[in-house]
Amino acid sequence: MSLLTEIKVPDIGDFSDVPIIDIYIKAGDTVALDDALVTLESDKATMDVPATAAGVVKEVLVKLGDRVSEGSVLVRVEASGTGTQAPTPTKSAKPTAAEPAHAEPATRVPASAPAALPAKTPVLSSLPTGGSVHASPSVRAYARELGADISKVTPSGPKGRILKEDVTGWVKGVLTTGTASTLSAGGGLDLLPWPKVDFAKFGDIDIQPLSRIKKISGQNLARNWVMIPAVTYHEDADITDLEAFRVQINKENTGGAKVTLLAFLIKAAVKALQKFPDFNSSIDGDNLVLKKYFHIGFAADTPNGLVVPVIKNADQKGVLEIAAETGELSRQAREGKLKPGDMQGAGFTISSVGGIGGTYFSPIINAPEVAILGVNKSATKPIWDGTAFMPRLVLPLSLSADHRVIDGAAATRFNVYLAQLLADFRRVML
Repeated sequence: MSLLTEIKVPDIGDFSDVPIIDIYIKAGDTVALDDALVTLESDKATMDVPATAAGVVKEVLVKLGDRVSEGSVLVRVEASGTGTQAPTPTKSAKPTAAEPAHAEPATRVPASAPAALPAKTPVLSSLPTGGSVHASPSVRAYARELGADISKVTPSGPKGRILKEDVTGWVKGVLTTGTASTLSAGGGLDLLPWPKVDFAKFGDIDIQPLSRIKKISGQNLARNWVMIPAVTYHEDADITDLEAFRVQINKENTGGAKVTLLAFLIKAAVKALQKFPDFNSSIDGDNLVLKKYFHIGFAADTPNGLVVPVIKNADQKGVLEIAAETGELSRQAREGKLKPGDMQGAGFTISSVGGIGGTYFSPIINAPEVAILGVNKSATKPIWDGTAFMPRLVLPLSLSADHRVIDGAAATRFNVYLAQLLADFRRVML
């Protein structure tokens, strides 16, 4: 006996109106359990929705570009019986590779285990900007977050409705061409138009489209660079004893997760955040939100770009546990399997490029955080101990801080304290 089954969008947290960017099936196709039917895209992640029933697709109820929420019906499948054996799929071909996501990053994840997508900006009851225009509360909140005057945004949605991408395009116009009107949060940038150059007249060129991750992260980074008055402060940490301890731990911890310097950095950062709580905060209008939880993001390098997984409640975990978790999250990041929830909630981020090299750099703060720590490759240097120069292993630290919240004195104290913790890790227990 045949059974007509509706396959719906699973639990995707409090996110709604998620656009469909790929559809892999059509009426008449045969699908197996867990075959991907469609791909949804949020600001920071893409997610495949799998088939929860095997059988023949009788009807596809959505099309590319449609926006769906939890419970939206995607397809109707005619299934025969309830056995676990699924028919061999004969559906349309999928893309050859999944797009990655970024360090404000986005990644593609399966929806077989429902995961919360990044939460939207809370909807506010007051609409001080563009109150007479046709836009949803979430789009208005998004415009307020970017400082955009929504009344000046050209709508592209049905019946003159302003969409989120309309706001994004308007802000990009301000940042790149200077032709749009002023930003409501701080006046016009008065930028020159972006130069138009025929590069081909100078020689051979190759044009490659930006990946989804770079397009999404580029918008976020441009916003953060322009809207956050960040200052970078540098400090050197003597990690000679810490590195010797790390090596010894790895010799003893055979069969366990490899302990990297990152695990110690995360643990030390938590201690510093507890001593300097302003660094674990976010600006919300005229208020400063001080977080009592300690979720630490770390930049993970993948073949497709950077993503930023988050270690939740790092204050409640030991170095070995943090090392195991960072290793597992890094593996999932490289394989494109991070869940959206794995990249949410950070109050402070560490971006380490020590495995590559370099000396110092100025990391861009990941809004709505107010600080980010950059770490470069350690090097042995002669350090004067009062009587002689001694070879010591020195780790360069680069702390970028939002000057609206953190002044130079506070940032310097934070850096000095963090360096003290790394020089004598016993201080973390105090």
